[in-house]
Amino acid sequence: MNKRYDVLIVGGGMVGATIACALGGSKLSVGVLEYQYPKGFDPDQPHDLRVSAISVASQNVIDMVGAWEGILSRRHCPYRRMKVWESDEVRASTEFVSDDIAQPYLGHIVENRIIQLALLERMSAFDNVDLICPAKTESIDYSPGASVVRLEDGTEVIGRLLIAADGGESRVRQAAGIGVHKWDYEQCALVASVTTDYPQQDITWQQFTSTGPLAFLPLPGQHASLVWYNTPANVKRLMSLGEDQFMAELTDTFPESLGKIDKLLERGFFPLRRQHAQEYVKEGVALAGDAAHMIHPLAGQGVNIGLLDAAALAETILIAQRNGEDFTSLAVLKAYEKQRRNHNLMMMQAMDMFYRVFSNDNVPLKIVRNIGLGLAERVTPAKNKVMRFAMGLDGPLPALARLEDIN
Repeated sequence: MNKRYDVLIVGGGMVGATIACALGGSKLSVGVLEYQYPKGFDPDQPHDLRVSAISVASQNVIDMVGAWEGILSRRHCPYRRMKVWESDEVRASTEFVSDDIAQPYLGHIVENRIIQLALLERMSAFDNVDLICPAKTESIDYSPGASVVRLEDGTEVIGRLLIAADGGESRVRQAAGIGVHKWDYEQCALVASVTTDYPQQDITWQQFTSTGPLAFLPLPGQHASLVWYNTPANVKRLMSLGEDQFMAELTDTFPESLGKIDKLLERGFFPLRRQHAQEYVKEGVALAGDAAHMIHPLAGQGVNIGLLDAAALAETILIAQRNGEDFTSLAVLKAYEKQRRNHNLMMMQAMDMFYRVFSNDNVPLKIVRNIGLGLAERVTPAKNKVMRFAMGLDGPLPALARLEDIN
C-alpha cells in the first residue's frame, strides 16, 4: 500500500506535531509518521520526568496553531520569577521578575507528554493531515520531490517534501546525507520528580556549582522537578543509591531554597551533548528541532528553539505555496535555514559559554562570576533586555511567535 503527501513529517513529537498543526487547513496534504502514541492524560497520574520550560514565544506558537487550550485543560505551572546564583544567594544573585517588564509571567513548566497530547488532539481536527501511528520505519530513501519511507508493515509513504522531526539520531538526516558537528559535554542531567513542604511556587532557580547547576522547576501544587547536573560517574553513583540514601544526598546538596523534600516520586538521567547539523535543508528535505540541533539544557531553551523552527518552517512552506512557488526547492527552503540557523547557533554558543565559565573551581574566575551576578541584579535595563530575549519577546522571530499580548 502506498500513500502520497505533499509534506511528509517523520516524527510526531512536539516539533513535528506543531509543523503539522501549522499546515492544518491548508491546501497541502500532510502525513505525520509517529512511532508510538503517548499515554492518555489523567489528572491523578504522577507528573512525568520530562518537562519543558515553555517561553512566551513558544506559547504563542502553540496558541496560534490552536493547541494551547489543550495544555490549559490538562495541567501546567506558570512561573513569574527566575533566580540564578553561585555561592551567595543573598548578595551575589540575579532575579528576573515578570512584573519588571509588565508581563504576567516568564513562561510555563509543562510536561512534554501533555504538550504532545494537546498538539496531536488539535492535529486530528484537520482533514488535510493524516497521523500514521504506530509507524515503525524500516528504511528511508531520500529523493528530492519523491522521498520514500518504508514501514515495517509494508506500507510505503511518499512525500514531495520530507521533514526530519525525528530527534537527535534522525534517520531522515542520515538518509539525506547531512552531517553533524557534535561533542559530548562532560555532564549528565539527573532528573527527580518530588513533592516538597512548600505550597505552589512561582519561581524557577538555578545554583551553579563546579560540577554543574542544581535546578528547581515548579510544577502544579507541591510538586517539583529537580535537575542535578553532574559528571557521568557521579550520576551513575547517585542512580545506584537506595531511595533513603539518594534523598539524603539531595537534602545535603540542594540549597535551603528547596525546602524539605516530602517524597521522591521518580528519578532518571540522560547524557548531554551538543550537536548541530551542517545544513538544515537540501532539495526536498528540511530538518527541525533536535534533528537539526541539540543544545545544553541549562537554560531550558532546547524545546523553545525547536518550536521556533517549526513555526518558521511552516511559514516558509505556506508562503511559497500561496505564491505559487515550489516549496520543496532548495531556494525556498534556504530562506528557512537562513532565518533559524544563525539564531540557533548563537543560543548554542551562549549555553556553551555558561557551561565553560561556571563548570570549574577556578578561584579567581569564581570571584569574577559572583561579582558579575551581583552586578547583573543592579543593572536593570540589561537584565530586562535579557529577560525579554529569553521569553521570545525580542529578537528574530517567525510571525507565529511575535504576539506580545497573551489572551
